[in-house]
Amino acid sequence: MKIKILALTAVLALCLSGVAFAGSVEVKGSTTVLPLMQKAAEAFMAANKGVNVSISGGGSSEGIKAIIDGTCDIAMASRDIKDKEAEAATANGRTPKQFLVAYDCIVPIVHPGNKVKNLTVAQLQDIYAGKITNWKDLGGDAGQIVVISRDTSSGTYDCWENKVMHAGDKKERVFPGALLQASNGAVVQAVSKNKLAIGYIGLGYLNKEIQQVSVNNVMGSATSALDKTYPISRGLNLYTPGEPKGDAKGLVDFMLSPAGQKLADETGFVPLKK
Repeated sequence: MKIKILALTAVLALCLSGVAFAGSVEVKGSTTVLPLMQKAAEAFMAANKGVNVSISGGGSSEGIKAIIDGTCDIAMASRDIKDKEAEAATANGRTPKQFLVAYDCIVPIVHPGNKVKNLTVAQLQDIYAGKITNWKDLGGDAGQIVVISRDTSSGTYDCWENKVMHAGDKKERVFPGALLQASNGAVVQAVSKNKLAIGYIGLGYLNKEIQQVSVNNVMGSATSALDKTYPISRGLNLYTPGEPKGDAKGLVDFMLSPAGQKLADETGFVPLKK
């Protein structure tokens, strides 16, 4: 019901703007941005009869690869495009255009039964490097830590690597014993079923089945993302192959509109202006 109300609000905003489109838009990439774009697409299609928006995940790297290959109109990415990716796209005549649509915090999560409520960036780094292996060393009950990470094609992994594994003067790697998952949802499911597990996800995936852990005594939230007090925050982006046109432009413009930003807020992300 909540999604329907949000979609109706967005539909009314689009109708009042007088925008009308007809065609199709192919959107690929980040599983973090995916739930937001699914809601946006639902509202956009409802307001623009005849438009078909097709959305699939696969990770930020897959979305950007689709821009390079020319197999999508819009790529979703929870990281900035890399220089080599931008160069490859440009060489194919598809110079990437970036649109920041929301902010996000990457938050560590544990099972609700875990006593550990806060971890430092240094502790997270040591956990994921395989140097801290037991919860008792972090103030929890004794038990081997089950480390759950994202696969390397994920923008969430990319941010975690940069802001946790490479924090300070160190350049640590996620140790080989970590269990890799292909999506935020898969991480949530794995952690919710294992009392010894730790993982990390975007804000929009928090639910009652898992427990958020603060970092350096700061909880990841809209406020801490915008005031930059939370150490693991990032931008959520859409990329197009050059200046967007037609239906793709309409969808991007909608995401940047007040109606689109409201959807970002309601999905659990941080709108550009709060």
